[in-house]
Amino acid sequence: MTEPRLTYRPIFDATWTLFLDRDGVINKEIANYYVLSWQDFAFEEGVLEALPWLRTIFGRILIVTNQRGVGKGLMTESDLNEIHSRMLRVIHAHGGRIDKVYSCTDLDSDSPCRKPNPGMAYEAKRDFPEIDFSRSVMVGNHLRDMEFGRRLGMHTVWIASTEPDPGPEWANEAYPSLWAWTEDLLKSSSPPLA
Repeated sequence: MTEPRLTYRPIFDATWTLFLDRDGVINKEIANYYVLSWQDFAFEEGVLEALPWLRTIFGRILIVTNQRGVGKGLMTESDLNEIHSRMLRVIHAHGGRIDKVYSCTDLDSDSPCRKPNPGMAYEAKRDFPEIDFSRSVMVGNHLRDMEFGRRLGMHTVWIASTEPDPGPEWANEAYPSLWAWTEDLLKSSSPPLA
């Protein structure tokens, strides 16, 4: 398991936006396959505890997720929407908040919306014009997530749920889970962790 690593961290507040990858950050990633239904979806340990705390820090919390399984015909857009609807209901029931989920279902790696390309971030900026990418954080578990954040000037946080820490040249911080990162944030934030 990757040991926590902090190279640099700004002071976050409600003017900051938190961008989260889904698979491997919010839910368990299925190696070399896709979460095709709610029955396949399992929250990563600590996520439902972390999100209520993160909502007290960040002004916006958004999910940006590549979902090529739709483009491959393994699931429908309706299947994906059902997964996200149920996911959001559970998160909200536990006191968390996700302002919006952005999904790219395109097969083409060069698609403007497919991470590491920045299309989903620009779509979020259209929906929430107050977003400042220089005051945003990208949390993910793949290099494409880190590159997505770096292209836009975001602070980057690596979650080592599927791959080891790629080092400070890719991510400003690295933690084994979203909860581990949140715990570390709360050590220096108010309110204190109970």
